[in-house]
Amino acid sequence: MRNDIVYEDTTLRDGEQSPGVAFGRDTKIAIFTALRALGVRWMEVGIPAMGGSELAVIRELLERGSDLMLIGWNRGKLDDVVQSLDLGFRAIHIGLPASDVHLKHSVGRDRGWLVEQARTLIGVAKDRGAFVSISAEDVGRTDPSFLIDYAGAVKDAGADRLRLSDTIGILSPSRYAAVVASIAKAVPIDLQCHAHNDYGLATANTLAGLEAGARYFHATVNAIGERAGMADIAQVALCLRDFHGVDLGLDLTQLKALSDLLARATGHAPPPWHPVVGDNVFAHESGIHVKGVVRNANTFEPFDPAEVGGTRKIVIGKHSGTEAIRYVLREQGIEADAGELRQCLGAVREFAMEEERALSAGELVAIHRRIASEAAVA
Repeated sequence: MRNDIVYEDTTLRDGEQSPGVAFGRDTKIAIFTALRALGVRWMEVGIPAMGGSELAVIRELLERGSDLMLIGWNRGKLDDVVQSLDLGFRAIHIGLPASDVHLKHSVGRDRGWLVEQARTLIGVAKDRGAFVSISAEDVGRTDPSFLIDYAGAVKDAGADRLRLSDTIGILSPSRYAAVVASIAKAVPIDLQCHAHNDYGLATANTLAGLEAGARYFHATVNAIGERAGMADIAQVALCLRDFHGVDLGLDLTQLKALSDLLARATGHAPPPWHPVVGDNVFAHESGIHVKGVVRNANTFEPFDPAEVGGTRKIVIGKHSGTEAIRYVLREQGIEADAGELRQCLGAVREFAMEEERALSAGELVAIHRRIASEAAVA
């Protein structure tokens, strides 16, 4: 894997295109600020052609992020590109379909139009001194030989980067890697991974694409995005660090707080078992797990929760053992003997079965207090 990989966040563009999600000014600025604190230097911040309030906040982000590489997303239309350049974007993206399916049914055009339109729009942007990224959308259904021809055409026109968009997430990691590798071998242009998660493969495809030679990649916070979302930056960052030794320059301790911010902004928290930032990632209930973690955390944790801003939790529930009960009671200042622990365990399991949930520390303390009181009376 190359050592100059660049993460470009698209939470504020593709992420906000999640059905039902809309970021107002204050929310958009808060997310932008948090991404900056994470260490993100490249961000796709919105779609200028939307106009209105969206355009106003994009202007504000351009002022706030003058030291960052902010990218304006554009349809494959001259007016869009000119508007972004006039706003002051130093980098733009041009979205164009490459598959015959999308050319026919999305824009009603053919391959010849695509190549000429791409050349024209790239030329306009390069004449203004912009960094130009351009799409090959729907690469999963694009003719491989035409895709290489298209890559060569946009490179010759002056494009700085080609985004390989698996628009409906239909590629497997091996197939996505093959697409990246074929273009990397044939055309000397930087490539960007843009993988959707319809089959749950966005993170795997992103990693496969980077392994195959791509330099840039897209991801979002909490994997939000169109339909099933995109690659999750927390997952990709940890995989790059731990499996490939790649440091993206991010402050990973901000990941959990950033995830929580997006949960509030979207009204949708990731499920508790969501990798890296989910509430259950460092939560332990089953007896053997708790016993191991209490003695040595890495028995059941692949990385320290503090590394990503997480917190370890010992959960008292149906699958707990006496070690977990002892641990939580000690946290509450209570030292229970072996007999009390066994009785507590039985009571905890009955409570969990009846209520169909875990117990709070206070409920465990109440159970212990009752058992201790009964023993004193006896």
